[in-house]
Amino acid sequence: MVMTAVTLENWSAGDLDILERCNTLDAKRYIGGPETPGKLLERHRRYLEEVIPGKTRMFRVSSDGVGAGSIGYWEKAWRGGLAYETGWAVVPEFQGLGIAGKAAAMLIAVLRGECRHSYLHAFPAPDNAASNAICRKLGFALMGECSFEYPPGTMMRSNDWRLDLRR
Repeated sequence: MVMTAVTLENWSAGDLDILERCNTLDAKRYIGGPETPGKLLERHRRYLEEVIPGKTRMFRVSSDGVGAGSIGYWEKAWRGGLAYETGWAVVPEFQGLGIAGKAAAMLIAVLRGECRHSYLHAFPAPDNAASNAICRKLGFALMGECSFEYPPGTMMRSNDWRLDLRR
């Protein structure tokens, strides 16, 4: 598969299949495992309804017009202040093509234009080599390891990567 164009589009009602295609044991191994169909529907509903540009927003990531994943941002209280948090997922058949990195770079440009918070954080598991490499490549600074609650009710070890959006 040759990738030629990556785009971000607002999350839409037809994008539930992206969540379903990303809901595999392998894809979810760093964040607690696959979700139930009910949890996926609840997540999809939140992605559709909880949209406040500059505060929280999810995007469909497309490669040549085909749904290849998701990426978004949301406000997070972190270490005494408010910042953005981001997270992404790429469906298995599109992994390894640079899609998540390109989507993250596009998301950073969106957030720099909104100028609401100074920092963007990402919290991949320390052994999630691909996500940690994206953070490193895009200029995030590794602030260290931390305990992080995800999914809700479950503590996990994460790397705290921080990007200064003012630069």
